[in-house]
Amino acid sequence: MANDHSKRKYDSILGLLSSEENPTPLVRLNRVVPFKHAQVYAKLEWYNPFGAVKDRVAANLVRDAEARGVLGPGKNLVEATSGNTGLGLAMIGNAKGYALQTPLSMAIPQEKRTVLRFFGADVVELDDSLCPAPGAPEGAIARAHDTAKANPNTILLDQYANEANPDSHFRTTGPEIWKQTDGKVTHFIAGLGTCGTITGTGRYLKQQGAGVKVLGVYPEDGHDIPGVRSKRQLNQTKLYRPKEYDGEVEVTDREAFELCHRLNREESIIAGPSSGMALAGALKLVPDEPGVIAVVIFPDNIFKYASSITRHFPDLAPAPVGGSPAAVAAPSKNEQLLEAMIENLKNPYDSVAVTGLAEELAGAARPLVVDVRPLDQYTDLHIPRAINLPQSDLAQRAGELPPDRATPIVMVCGIGKFSKPTTLYLKSMGYRNVRSLKGGINEWVRKGQPTEGVSAGKG
Repeated sequence: MANDHSKRKYDSILGLLSSEENPTPLVRLNRVVPFKHAQVYAKLEWYNPFGAVKDRVAANLVRDAEARGVLGPGKNLVEATSGNTGLGLAMIGNAKGYALQTPLSMAIPQEKRTVLRFFGADVVELDDSLCPAPGAPEGAIARAHDTAKANPNTILLDQYANEANPDSHFRTTGPEIWKQTDGKVTHFIAGLGTCGTITGTGRYLKQQGAGVKVLGVYPEDGHDIPGVRSKRQLNQTKLYRPKEYDGEVEVTDREAFELCHRLNREESIIAGPSSGMALAGALKLVPDEPGVIAVVIFPDNIFKYASSITRHFPDLAPAPVGGSPAAVAAPSKNEQLLEAMIENLKNPYDSVAVTGLAEELAGAARPLVVDVRPLDQYTDLHIPRAINLPQSDLAQRAGELPPDRATPIVMVCGIGKFSKPTTLYLKSMGYRNVRSLKGGINEWVRKGQPTEGVSAGKG
């Protein structure tokens, strides 16, 4: 049996992968768009066979590796992911006989981590940023590289640097959009993550019509949207090509999740938060003019983000018998206050950037650096002369801290997630000059600062 798109009949599930002949749907948005003249279309990428835009990337990464002779029988895969690429690789691997190990951040929604395991992937959870950062010493990307180096039969495809990533969109997404709009598309908008989607699709569309505007949307720092990168994080992907884009804009978590909510309620489109983010950016960048036809990539659906929804919309959480959703899901006043206090530690008085700490450590009034990661991570790599007081042991070992409560102290963890609450803990003990290192040891290494430990000096 040959694949027959007209009958939706296929030899295998891989025949359902998107292409110009089998495109994902393009749906006009009618209620959430305030424009009078411009037409805005959503490209619904969860119609890919494994549920996300990254199915395109996963398929082309595997195709390219097989064509180059790198991947074949007896080989397996390792890939750092924020979820969707791993899901696509796991299922394509199942179809082709390649096992997958995927290091990822514990900050990724539980739904994605669980389904990855259900798909058969070997999931390695790490204290990493929501979007993996190249160069992070104990991050997901570093773990993937180390695994591939240690085992010649395990292949790293590296979606963050592999040109097969944008090529997947040059081959499929771009031609689909051009054909679906009869060559009339004027604006293309995508969220910025690995930047494969915007780079590959944008290149194709610009080759067809020089007037097509290619626009990127990124989240705020500290965002809660997997798969996309803040402006600061974008410098970490080799596929970010801003000179090829015609504009970029930042969208807050609140804007993204609120528009995501409206898409589901008002358009009956089951879009996830990165779709809300991309559309929010489009509404800021696209002019409301006659003849404008804008296409926005909607990467995946809402079903992977139930835990994220309850954080942003606590009244929607289910309640046990006899309880109300608000009473169960909403944090108490004390919990809300504690969360606000931790969030407030991002201010310039209670936090310090890598460059600022480096300057202080080189000066006479050197602060005490306290690394709160587990001992094995500290032993592997740490800031020179830092002491190790793991977060789990801090209460029992508080006596090892300086008796002088005016001592300058900087708390350090992997990415800044755990250094903030430990900073607050020391403040509760009366330490008046304690701060958290922004971005943690990952950012310290990324900025090329010196380190000590087993892995210090390794490439």
